[in-house]
Amino acid sequence: MILAIDIGNTNIVVGALDKEHTAFVERISTVLTKTELEYAVDIKTILDIHHISQEALTGCIISSVVPQITNIWKLAAEKVFHGEVMILGPGVKTGLNILMDNPSTLGADLVAGAVAGIRYYPLPLIIIDMGTATTLCVVDENRNYIGGMILPGVGISLDALTARASQLSGIGIEAPKRVIGKNTIECMKSGVLYSSAAAMDGCIERMEEELGQKTTVVATGGLAKKIIPYCKRKIILDEELLLKGLLEIYEKNRK
Repeated sequence: MILAIDIGNTNIVVGALDKEHTAFVERISTVLTKTELEYAVDIKTILDIHHISQEALTGCIISSVVPQITNIWKLAAEKVFHGEVMILGPGVKTGLNILMDNPSTLGADLVAGAVAGIRYYPLPLIIIDMGTATTLCVVDENRNYIGGMILPGVGISLDALTARASQLSGIGIEAPKRVIGKNTIECMKSGVLYSSAAAMDGCIERMEEELGQKTTVVATGGLAKKIIPYCKRKIILDEELLLKGLLEIYEKNRK
């Protein structure tokens, strides 16, 4: 069983998994000011909650889009794991053929998601990751990562709406009772949720038009389970996708 860690701008996903099953997946807030010891305590606490001993872990891999704390997390994981921690980056074999203008700029989280997508789902494939930003990535029928889209995340859109409109207070991202809202809160909830779902449907349709093929669509990320059920298009929800990709990459690079 390995410890897989995905560091995002808003949340850090920590999971323990092997080829057969996932022991747990937890999210903690990304805090740039925490020390390696504080993050080590977070890791140890999560392991204790799920009754996973440090000796049960045979490896650790980290993907990160927050370079300021990548090494802090590496040091924190080493305090707990007492072994070498792999960082997904240059020099790490992924098996992914990236057909982008500058492949090295592709985020580690998108790489991990694509690797898992190729392993577990029929191609061609669209992968939606709904976090701080919402990303859509396309893997063609020949297992090539050919590009995608990046748009403001659901939380960012909601924050922008409430920050710029003085009469609109902050709300949570929950489904309203109806599409046509009867009060300000209902209208805001409906607008945020259904516009996000409709955007996913529309983006998928346009991507498939450009590809000239129907695709498998898989969604992951912290906000996916709130939005995807309201999409009209069939979308598979896989909250463990990135961690499964990290496991695949770890296995490819294990000495």
